[in-house]
Amino acid sequence: MLTDRAVDFIHPELNKTVKAIGGEYAFVKEAVLPFQDQEVLYLVGCAVFDTTCCGSGGVCYAHVPGFIRDAQYKTSEEGRPVSRVTPIADPLVQKEIRRAISGRETVQQVEF
Repeated sequence: MLTDRAVDFIHPELNKTVKAIGGEYAFVKEAVLPFQDQEVLYLVGCAVFDTTCCGSGGVCYAHVPGFIRDAQYKTSEEGRPVSRVTPIADPLVQKEIRRAISGRETVQQVEF
């Protein structure tokens, strides 16, 4: 289900490690999933939790900004590409997209 609330999404730099209090993560892939005559933008990231007080571990995941409305239509002040996307709020559509991405990628979770 679509809404009119399109937002700008600044594409992150791939393979750039971001340090956080509990570890670090990086987006390693950006991809487009064809879905019901539309395109879904998603990123695959991996995180390592190795500086937490309660153990260590890791996870690979997909982050879904939304349906692409205008791909890389401008550049941010930092020089990164910006796309216009519509976030996906419908739980049934999320479930279908989650299933499709999980079939293509080795990820433990898909977040919207």
